[in-house]
Amino acid sequence: MSVANLTFLGAAGQVTGSCYLIEHNKQQILLDCGMTQGADQVREWHKFRFAFKPKDIDLVILSHAHIDHSGLLPLLVARGFKGKIICTPGTAEILPVLLKDSVGLYLKDLEWQNKKAARAGKKQHDPVMTVADAERVSELVQTLVYKKRFVPLPGLELEFADAGHILGSAIIQLWLKGNQAMRKLVFSGDLGNPATVLMHDPTEIGQADIVLLESTYGNRNHQELDNTIEEFASALDQAYKDGGNVFIPAFALGRSQEVLYYLALLHHQGRLKQRAIFLDSPMAISITNIYNDFLHALDQADLDKIGAGRSLQQLLPMLKLTPKVEDSMAINRVTHGAIIIAGSGMCNGGRIVHHFKHNLWKNTNHLIFVGFQARGTLGRRLVDGEKRVKMFGQDIVVKAKVHTIGGFSAHAGQSELLAWAKAIGGQPQFYLVHGEPEAQQVLQQELAAFGVNAVIPAKGDSIKL
Repeated sequence: MSVANLTFLGAAGQVTGSCYLIEHNKQQILLDCGMTQGADQVREWHKFRFAFKPKDIDLVILSHAHIDHSGLLPLLVARGFKGKIICTPGTAEILPVLLKDSVGLYLKDLEWQNKKAARAGKKQHDPVMTVADAERVSELVQTLVYKKRFVPLPGLELEFADAGHILGSAIIQLWLKGNQAMRKLVFSGDLGNPATVLMHDPTEIGQADIVLLESTYGNRNHQELDNTIEEFASALDQAYKDGGNVFIPAFALGRSQEVLYYLALLHHQGRLKQRAIFLDSPMAISITNIYNDFLHALDQADLDKIGAGRSLQQLLPMLKLTPKVEDSMAINRVTHGAIIIAGSGMCNGGRIVHHFKHNLWKNTNHLIFVGFQARGTLGRRLVDGEKRVKMFGQDIVVKAKVHTIGGFSAHAGQSELLAWAKAIGGQPQFYLVHGEPEAQQVLQQELAAFGVNAVIPAKGDSIKL
């Protein structure tokens, strides 16, 4: 009987960097190809080495477009990959926006570091990839809709199910055929929070032999959505009374659109006092336009609450889109009564850090974190209460009030993870991925209480399928 192996190459013992290698019938398949977030990205790109030869990869199956699941694709192409990339139509629309932005930021940072090195008489570095590599990724993409079985390679069957996380997010179901048996592998991808607006609930899976289960929030549940909305509204009210602005670091994909929805809901209810909302992210603007094109694929019950069939921009008359740099810079002249949504979501780059430079030290301002902050990121340091941070070579005191609102998470909480796992028949072996050790250990114990055995693999571990 032919032997299939799976190696955990990323998001093992940590949240970001999702990447798993399957070797089957002399073919090599990647589940996701994501980058690890949180460190100096230029340094990380330049020292990064794949644990395989990119030219030997036959197929990449992508769960969704978030950079921690897709961000290494341009580098994979730059180093010789020419195989197929299979994802859902929604992911295919979003992917080029994210990848071009990611590579563009890398090239800008590299240019800045090279100038700094030149002044110091140090060695400069050539780019390891270009925007053209990001564009070539799209040329390799082949789409597959939910609930359709497909044979991408001999002895391999693939079907996507809706993960309910972001537009186009998928649970990957793989049937691997050997000489005498068929084994089913399920990769949860990022499972959505059923309370999350705009997305459908994650699809339950009937049967599996092996399950790779995300565990981002394996150690806790999110608070009730109604409480979360009240907490959000209260923070906005407090900022308005204090006479300052609100800064919301938000991922361009998913979280920015959800925040706009909640602001539209508060406006619809007559509870929003701020009269200026800035979506200060070219990428978030582009993706919001894609969401508008995919209104038919979103949760209609949520849309009905704020005006079904209308774009997110139309539902917020005070919303201002600021795609140009000069538009973004002009926001700093607005001293009060504004809400600024900008990337990056973990504050490790993007326009939000420029806003922080001008505003962290003002005690009238408020920061509202609405998403997970990975270790090593500026966002995590602020959430953890650091009172002084270094940005652009300057020490900046943190006097702005910091709010952390976890209930908006687009990830399933512990209860939802357990319910989804228990619904899978066939007594599968579970492997916990995409989580920090504390969260994984708690989820492992909770699963064991229900008689479900779950292993926490380390990076580089391999298993037979």
